[in-house]
Amino acid sequence: MNIHHLELFYFVAKHGGIAAAVRNIPYGIQQPAVSGQIAKLEESLGTKLFQRRPFALSPTGTELFEFIRPFFENLDVVAERLRQNSSPQLRIAAPAIVLHDYLPQILQRVRAKFPAFRLYLHEATRTDAERLLLARDVDLAIMLLDKKSRAGIQVKPLLELPLILLVHKKSKLTRAGELWKRDKIEETLVCFSRSDPVHSYFQRGLDRLGVEWFCGIEVTSERLIQQYVASGYGIGLTVAVPGFKPPPQLRALSLSDFPPVVVGVAWSGKLSDIARQLLAELDTEAETQRARIGKTGSRSVATSFSRARP
Repeated sequence: MNIHHLELFYFVAKHGGIAAAVRNIPYGIQQPAVSGQIAKLEESLGTKLFQRRPFALSPTGTELFEFIRPFFENLDVVAERLRQNSSPQLRIAAPAIVLHDYLPQILQRVRAKFPAFRLYLHEATRTDAERLLLARDVDLAIMLLDKKSRAGIQVKPLLELPLILLVHKKSKLTRAGELWKRDKIEETLVCFSRSDPVHSYFQRGLDRLGVEWFCGIEVTSERLIQQYVASGYGIGLTVAVPGFKPPPQLRALSLSDFPPVVVGVAWSGKLSDIARQLLAELDTEAETQRARIGKTGSRSVATSFSRARP
């Protein structure tokens, strides 16, 4: 028997059908592929393992599932025990700016409690981070949170980040509200992809105002937004951080009536001791940032964990 076929059958039997299994398998695979692999498994065994509609395991399927279930359900437990017996490891997914500018200082505090550990860093967007978490390829992910996380992922909000618009210094706009009064906004919106939480939060704010303005230029980094706005391609949508100062050729317009995006940390499954320590340090850093913002009287909140892409 093919071990991969057994793994797919385990998910089908556990979740009660092929469609439900596809939603819970911790890596990308389409429903037709799963159906095909299960058919090959049944062919190799010479028997049907389950009834498709309504779903029900056959006696043979029940016997096979009970046999393989302990193996697949205990894989994570064994892996964690093996990791703990060796030097601890910490695997983190986050946007490039977090990994480059902010995480090194926080990791120094983790190192005070765990002097020796192996570190693995993954530069990842929110979608990539969720995939890595579900596949158990990372322990923690720092990312923007949207309304609903994928099944199997736990999240802890850290801070909120206010949205802002970036305009060229020569622009006659002084307030974002001037745009909403127009019959049609002619300027091109430069922003992250339409599937990105920043764009989603912005569109929710526009919907409440009854305004239509969609992304015209999609980019993958904060630097590209600034570059294209400075070059006269349109108006940029981004997120402010404490002490944010736009480049000399740009100005920032507040979007105080728009919902802020939420930055947080996510994980899947049981956290190791070192991952829990990093989670505690991230929470402490978030508290520090909230206290600083409170003293300045600014709206809760921007943070060092800013919106960014490589």
